[in-house]
Amino acid sequence: MSTGTRSGPEGTLRKTDRTTLRRLPDRGSYDRETANALLDEALICHVGFVMDGQPFVIPTIHARLGRTLYVHGSAASRMLREGKRVPLCVTVTLLDGLVMARSAFHHSMNYRSVVVLGQAHEVTEAEEKLQALRAIVEHVAAGRWDEVRWPTDTELRGTTVLALPIDEASVKIRSGPPKDDEEDYALPTWAGVIPLRMVAGEPLADPRLGDGIRPSDVIARYRRP
Repeated sequence: MSTGTRSGPEGTLRKTDRTTLRRLPDRGSYDRETANALLDEALICHVGFVMDGQPFVIPTIHARLGRTLYVHGSAASRMLREGKRVPLCVTVTLLDGLVMARSAFHHSMNYRSVVVLGQAHEVTEAEEKLQALRAIVEHVAAGRWDEVRWPTDTELRGTTVLALPIDEASVKIRSGPPKDDEEDYALPTWAGVIPLRMVAGEPLADPRLGDGIRPSDVIARYRRP
């Protein structure tokens, strides 16, 4: 498959044959700010790669700094070991609602998704690696990095961080009510959207937590964007 590119303005992601949306292209976008916002909101990503001719998709935590996407894990991780050698496909999806149509065929979901393609490289410079790990912790819970012990040299050596440029990517979004066939709008069947959202519950203390240690504001007031 050709990977020819089409250049765009500064705020536009690089559009290639691999990221061009062919099915329902009206739901697509190559706006960088939209992609950044979705990457920042999503707690988890899925990393796809091919090893020994076999495809793999692994869930992991990510974080964005500027135009770079970072993923991390154990130095023994197969994904991270191979990710330094082969192109990666990183995706995030946010589910916003269940679309209940009048026909089974037109049931759908409202969602926002990003696909990022490219060749990652291992972060070996100590300062960048620490910044990436800080970004990952802050991505999960803003303000938490300053409340906890930072990684030791041994822990840093045992952790691999990959950096993937956010360059060749695309966004796809579905929103709004169901789109039924015109003749089905007269059916006496309820149709609409059931909204979905992720809500944080009450914090559960570690059974080994010391007496008198109360949740910080980072924990007690935790909310997702």
